[in-house]
Amino acid sequence: MKKTAAVGIVLAALSGVRASAPVNYTQHYTWKNVRTGASGGFVTGIVFSPKQKGVAYARTDIGGLYRLNSDDSWAPLQDYVNNTLWNEHGVDAVALDPNDASRVYIAAGIYTNSWDPYNGKIMSSTDYGKTWSRANFPFKFGGNMAGRQMGERLAVDPNKGSILYFGARSGNGLWKSSDYGKTWAKVTSYTAVGTHIVDPGDNGQNGDIIGLTFIAFDSTSSTAGTASKRIFVGTADSSATVYMSEDSGATWSAISGQPTGFLSHTGKYSPTEKALYVSYVDNANTYGGGDGYVYKYYVESKTWVKILDDNGTGFGFGGLTLDPQKNGTVMVTTYHQWWPDGNIYRSLDGGATWTTIWDFDWSGVQPPVKRRYDWDISQATWLPEITGDKTTGWMMGSIAINPFDSDHFLYGTGATIFGSHKLTNWDKNEKFTLSSLSYGMEETAVLGLTSPPQGPHLLSVVGDVGGWRHDNLDVAPSKAFLTPSWGTTRSIDHAGSKPNIVVRSGDGEGGLALSNDTGATWHIHANAGSWNGGRAQLSANGDFVVWAVNNGLYVSANEYPFEKVPNIPSGSYTTANDRNHNGLFYAAENSNFYVSTNAGTTYTKKTSSIGWIREIGVNPFRAGDVWIATDTGIWHSIDSGNTISRVGPATDAYHVQLGKSATSNGYPAIFAAATIQGWAGHYRSDDGGYTWTLISDDSNGFGTPGNNIYAADPRTYGRVYIGTNGRGIFYGDASATSPVPTAADAYGQCGGHGFNGPKACPHGYTCKVSNAYYSQCL
Repeated sequence: MKKTAAVGIVLAALSGVRASAPVNYTQHYTWKNVRTGASGGFVTGIVFSPKQKGVAYARTDIGGLYRLNSDDSWAPLQDYVNNTLWNEHGVDAVALDPNDASRVYIAAGIYTNSWDPYNGKIMSSTDYGKTWSRANFPFKFGGNMAGRQMGERLAVDPNKGSILYFGARSGNGLWKSSDYGKTWAKVTSYTAVGTHIVDPGDNGQNGDIIGLTFIAFDSTSSTAGTASKRIFVGTADSSATVYMSEDSGATWSAISGQPTGFLSHTGKYSPTEKALYVSYVDNANTYGGGDGYVYKYYVESKTWVKILDDNGTGFGFGGLTLDPQKNGTVMVTTYHQWWPDGNIYRSLDGGATWTTIWDFDWSGVQPPVKRRYDWDISQATWLPEITGDKTTGWMMGSIAINPFDSDHFLYGTGATIFGSHKLTNWDKNEKFTLSSLSYGMEETAVLGLTSPPQGPHLLSVVGDVGGWRHDNLDVAPSKAFLTPSWGTTRSIDHAGSKPNIVVRSGDGEGGLALSNDTGATWHIHANAGSWNGGRAQLSANGDFVVWAVNNGLYVSANEYPFEKVPNIPSGSYTTANDRNHNGLFYAAENSNFYVSTNAGTTYTKKTSSIGWIREIGVNPFRAGDVWIATDTGIWHSIDSGNTISRVGPATDAYHVQLGKSATSNGYPAIFAAATIQGWAGHYRSDDGGYTWTLISDDSNGFGTPGNNIYAADPRTYGRVYIGTNGRGIFYGDASATSPVPTAADAYGQCGGHGFNGPKACPHGYTCKVSNAYYSQCL
């Protein structure tokens, strides 16, 4: 094969794991997901191992990779992701070794935009995803970019497992590894780059070249131990979308006679039929597109046959799967069909004839849908409030039939995974059960949390699927927030003195709602008008609402019309309410800290010299006691912001919140996402911020703290809630064991014969030997 020399893309060892933490204490925490019962986010790819029964993986756009458990639940494989590794939560492709079930590979990287500083990497595991090695690339991957449900763009040669191919985005072409993904080189003989861009004027998800879309091998073109000769590569280029090599990748050419004007979405090769199946769509936009069809290319006759057409209905086709146990059985999903529902097509004769998972009965004025399935959403009974009743879902970009069980199939949607263990009932014209099967997969982007002092311990709001009242953290809520129901809900807050009163804001006209029963029922604020989004806070008694929206800060009393706060500049706001003083509100704009003592009507600037303000936390048990997280550390005031002082050793902080104290008369436990003595992590202080205990660990990184959402429990000592951008909500409880010192005190003992205490010194101090029996931090 013609290729360049490897260009410095080498295996990188697992990073982000450090030997010791230079902080005062560490304490083991038990971290669990707050259960919602469904992913709540976009499941972009599902693959089954053809080698070992029961092995399957699902990739997500911002929540990492999951492995299937025997009970249909899913285990997350990337919870180690922390501030330095956050882009690994975007999985652009997944590939399995057809001859070694323990080997799994992913293309990790979340954005190709200029504002994402991290390049992509191919990560490889030889133990089913328990541990990973990394090969760093000189360009970016796009697990959360347009076309992320296409694929798979990463594949292992079924005849020689040391060979992998990867189809890149952004015009970076085709890449190959010959050593199990350790090193990579560009395939210079493959010149197509897939030039389609959804929106060239966009600087977000839709503004980059989609690139190559899938890779497929003809396993019959070679024998075991020899590189497969026939390889197919799909490209996002409407002029020539599928290329083929018949000499193990040495040369490539666009397959003659192929359809043009559309983009290849998914390609699967059937070795028994000697045919490549390809689904097509005319736009790679994740949320909307146009027409499409499914073609079949017969290798021996070199002919293309259209086997399915959307007939100009404008939805195209996305996910495609073959049943290895049933020759000619193929299933394909519609791509952009939003009404009345996404559909799934199934053929038993290689695409000659098709049936659908639902049909219209056109006999009535409003044609009802006739379904082949019964709907089981027992794992997440709130789903109909978001998806509608008995729906198959949307954004159906991936579908897979279990190669060991023709009755078992799964497909991903924008909110969950659906599937069944009775699929072949379809072929007998008998109903099968279509179930939500994503338990354990928590993929929401969390936007707001609040923990009231009575009622449910937690209320949450998230992107795409709204939010919940969590009466039991370990059991999925029975319903989501309703009346109103917004897909993306931006904030939630309770009144400190009357915690039954709750406010939330969301993306929808009249985007502000109030509850008088701790989130059980809601009504739209009488004067919400056409505004939406932003961040809303309640006064301690719940009679005032301060609402920060794009063009300013507004206040309303008792649901009267909102009035703009006159003396605070428009900008990005961080806001907080005092839980005990009804007129006391706090706000920050960049580095400016403001206080209102008249229920948000006017604000007074107190300081602009404590750094960029990221979060304001309040003592839930004492008025005027406020904490501030900034890029210079953690700051504290006990007089409503009149005097503010820096507290503790933190040099950078993103979040600070307060919960129940360790003792009946003690100061509330303080939780912070901060950098302390050079160590970025999540901490707790039980003594007013003087000493800190590290509570995060190498297995629980929670992604980037800039995208975390924090809440502390006022009723349970040591409990903190951390919302993530793609792995849902975690809650942490301290273990029964006391915190263990990890560093000696300044001027304290750090060594000597028979000394068993901490040997590390605080930042700025060095352990110096005085004699054989005593060393001191000086």
